Amino acid sequence: MGEEEREEALDYESIQEERTDKLTALLDGRDMKQLQRCMEEMNEFDVAEFLTGIEDNRMPMVFRLLSKETAADVFANLEAPEQERIINSITDSELAGIVEELFVDDAVDMMEELPANVVKRVMRTATPETRNLINQYLHYPENSAGSIMTSEFVDLKKYMSVKESFARIRRIGEDKETIYVCFVISSHRKLEGIVTVKDLLLADDDDVIEELMDRNVIFATTTEDQESVSEKFSDYDLIALPVVDKEGRLVGIVTVDDIIDVMEQEATEDFERMAGMTPSDKPYSRTGPIEMWKNRIPWLMFLMLSATFTSMILTSFEERLAVVAGLIPFIPMLMGTGGNSGAQSATAVIRSLSLGDTEPKDALRVLWKEWRTAALCGLSLAAVNFFKMLLLDGMLLGNPNITVAVSATVSLSIVFIVMFAKLVGSLLPIGAEKIGLDPAVMANPLISTLTDAVSLLIYIFIAKLILNI
Repeated sequence: MGEEEREEALDYESIQEERTDKLTALLDGRDMKQLQRCMEEMNEFDVAEFLTGIEDNRMPMVFRLLSKETAADVFANLEAPEQERIINSITDSELAGIVEELFVDDAVDMMEELPANVVKRVMRTATPETRNLINQYLHYPENSAGSIMTSEFVDLKKYMSVKESFARIRRIGEDKETIYVCFVISSHRKLEGIVTVKDLLLADDDDVIEELMDRNVIFATTTEDQESVSEKFSDYDLIALPVVDKEGRLVGIVTVDDIIDVMEQEATEDFERMAGMTPSDKPYSRTGPIEMWKNRIPWLMFLMLSATFTSMILTSFEERLAVVAGLIPFIPMLMGTGGNSGAQSATAVIRSLSLGDTEPKDALRVLWKEWRTAALCGLSLAAVNFFKMLLLDGMLLGNPNITVAVSATVSLSIVFIVMFAKLVGSLLPIGAEKIGLDPAVMANPLISTLTDAVSLLIYIFIAKLILNI
């Protein structure tokens, strides 16, 4: 079986493992020419993965085998620690070559991650034009469209013919991040329309761009939040989005590969906030214990202190609850059910808000839907719990404290606790969105703490009504 047939018979991960083993064998055997040839034929991401997996002292040496163009593409796919090691191991002229080959958005990302002393060296080796461009991008607000855009795009004029447009694309397209979508600008660089290479290919050579371009352009402004930009990519199925300044001049574009990184970053931040942590810019593998402590301890401290209210309520009614011994063992179950119910609603509403499916003005509609859902969930849980307490806890386990009245008290409490938790779990994220906070802040830990305290109050109130405690 030939090599191509063998690769077809394997899944992609197996093929990648086989290639990595081959590259490692070539490196161990010091066959540098063959190693260079194999890496030049591979995707730059796969080469970056291979470099990351080899020893620190050999990684810069292997990187220097790559051609200038390939080295820049591979460098952009490396994490900051690997980029720093390579920068510290190459000459200024080699570094300048890499910086000039990088797309501006990749260079800016690198600057934001590297230590200050390394950034100074990078900026010192860059050309004045590149240095000015990088500085311009670094001055845009963090997490804005301007901070993630690139200036490498193809611009055309509306009076150009298709033949002239193709000539320009061939002349300047090699260094552009995308050539499939071209942007039509005026003499003052005002954005006037877009045209795709598909449109050009299907037109006659003498057709004019003005007749082919789409004037209904979806665009972003330099200060627009990156989350809003990602929503436009999702809503309009874009592969590139033009970015204009306050005068409407085209200054850059955001491409789909950059927006995928933004979506991943935003999702990670939401997960961390929902878990009660301060979002971190670094991945878990590169975050030390001290930094993790700083990110986690504020919320843990707040939640621990806020739980004091729960203990105060429990202490206040401890004697009354002790009158009916069968009530106390079910307190953790009720509090846990309330927290879980609130977390379900909060997660669903937060996700809906982030996708633009729900807005603060929809609060009443959301509350009505969650109230009906809560009623169904609460009644279902109460019915199962009632018979479970009587049959399992009372009859099979022989607990004399489990009576019909106690079972009814616990089960009825479940109904009202679930209804309260789901309404709060849906309302808090909407309220946060309304006042300009991230809805993820009002997620599981905060809602669980709130429902714990209220669950106790509901439980004690119902116990008073049914058991006269």
